[in-house]
Order: sequence, then structure tokens, then C-alpha cells
Amino acid sequence: MNALTTPSTLHAASGTPAPGHLPVMLAEVLESLKPADGDAILDCTFGGGGYTSAILKSADCAVWAIDRDPDAIARGQAMAAGFTNAEGQSRLHMLHGGFGSMTDLTEAADAPAFDGIVLDLGVSSFQLDEAARGFSFRMDGPLDMRMAKSGPSAADIVNKAPESELADIFHFYGEERHARRVARAIVADRVETPFETTAQLAGLIRRVVPSDRSGIDAATRSFQGLRIAVNDELGEIERGLTQALDLLAPGGRLVVVSFHSLEDRIAKRVMGAATGKTTSFSRYDPRAALTKGDEAAFIALTGRPLRPGDAECAANPRARSARLRAVEKRSTDVSSFGKGLIP
Repeated sequence: MNALTTPSTLHAASGTPAPGHLPVMLAEVLESLKPADGDAILDCTFGGGGYTSAILKSADCAVWAIDRDPDAIARGQAMAAGFTNAEGQSRLHMLHGGFGSMTDLTEAADAPAFDGIVLDLGVSSFQLDEAARGFSFRMDGPLDMRMAKSGPSAADIVNKAPESELADIFHFYGEERHARRVARAIVADRVETPFETTAQLAGLIRRVVPSDRSGIDAATRSFQGLRIAVNDELGEIERGLTQALDLLAPGGRLVVVSFHSLEDRIAKRVMGAATGKTTSFSRYDPRAALTKGDEAAFIALTGRPLRPGDAECAANPRARSARLRAVEKRSTDVSSFGKGLIP
């Protein structure tokens, strides 16, 4: 079968997400976005199409969906046939690229200002569960990790980067306390045998990183750091969130679901600045008066990040670390504004 006729894309043609894909905090995302008939929504991380499918089913709206993974684009193209308007035209428009370039992608597609934008910053279940993509240390596969299937792979970085650069990747992106030990061991081992597989790298990490009481696999943090570096994930998030704020129509909502502290920290900072809740100054500093929330272009819809319920975490363990933040662009008619915080 080719990319357009895999079992997952055939299933998508019915207008439902592919099997095995569980969109995280779906009910909370829909409640935050509040899609309505005639709305234009941007799903910046299409993945398996879980959010997009639910949004299109909830209202007679249109969705523009972005993904840099060509496999995800194929899934979306198959799904598009299941959602048409009165004229028989699809309400789903797929855009191939990274969400850090969403301004260029949506302008090229002649998309309107958006009434809602959603970003799920987690790695796609399809990427994690497919050994050949090389994202997971739980299955042996090529040491790849490229979301876009192009550019330098994880193996390229592991086999060519200097020890200091590897240590920084594991420390800053993976928050691995033993980053220097891991980097030093990699550089020593790769002299004789270059790293080619996930099992090979995971085995080395487990050999040099002591187990901790949490029960988390010793390779978890280093693999996270390497994946972030391969895909420039933090830079992509920074660029994407800044552009998303500009692409919203008055009254439009931005919803962000993050899965680890590095992602959430960026979301908190960017969205906090947009709502005037910057932490740049002490509340006793006179300059803090220049960033009052009631003067900002956006209002926070979540006082604190929303978390998934116990039932969802039990059904989908990958949801356990999720956090949802949302803001709304101030309407030109302030009297019509004030949907308030999401409880």
C-alpha cells in the first residue's frame, strides 16, 4: 500500500481519527475553543486527526490543519472527504509544514483570520508507536526521530556532535542530571561502533545512568532531549505561539496543550505576556503598572493550567503530564467580551 492507502488512512476516510489515537483532554479543548458554525479553526498539530475530527463534528466550521509529518498529511487528505459543506467542498484543508511557519502556510492557503487555534505539543502517538521512526527506546529501530523525515537525524547528532554539545542537549532539553556522564560514554563508544539503533543508545544510557525510585526508564530524559534537539521543538513552539496570537480574529481563542515543563514554561511566558501577566517585574516595581491585564490585547481563560481527570489518565497514561492553557483575543467591542475563566 502507498502512503494514501494504509489501513489508518482508509479508516480516516470515514471522518474519524485513525485507530489507536487518543486526543488528550479532548473535552477540555472543545470547551476552550467553543467552535461555532461558520468559524475558521487552525489545528497546528494534526497528528492522528483527533482534535480536527471532533471540531468538525461539533459545528459546521472549517479547519486548516498543519503537520510537518508527510504521513499525517496523508491521513488528513483521506479524512477530508468525510467533511464537506453544502457545496460539496471539504471543510478540512491540510497544510504541510511546521507550525513555526504557520503565518506563511496559512497566507499561502489564503486562510482567513482564525476564530480558534489549538496546539497539542506532544509527540504523535503514531511516531512513538512506529519503531521505524526511531522515537521510542521501548522498541528497537533506526535512531532517527525526525518528525518531518528530513534533515539531520538523531544518529547524526549522536555520532558527530562534540561531547559538550551532547551534554548540553541532555541537560537542558532532557533535564538529565547525569548528562555529562551520558555524553562522555557516547563519545567513547562511538569511536569503535557508531550508534545506529534506539536499542543501542538506550542500552548505553541504562548502563551509565543509575535507576531512580520513580520507576522511569533511565533512557527517558536523554531520549527526550535528543528528540527536542533533532526537531528544534522549543524554537518551533516559541515561533508558533507568537504567530498564533497574531493570526487570531477579535474574540478568537488560543488553546495550548503541553506535556513537559519546558513546553509549558514557554506557553506560560508567551501567553502571560499577551495577557499582561508578565513576571518580568516585581509587583512592587512601578514598571509593573505598564503591563496591567485589563490593558492587554488578550485575556486569560485559564487561571491555572487545566489538568486531565483521573479517568482519562487511567485510560490513556500519556495524558498524565498534560496541561492546558487558553487565552482569548480581546474583542473590539469590550462590552461583548467577558466569557470569563474556564472553571
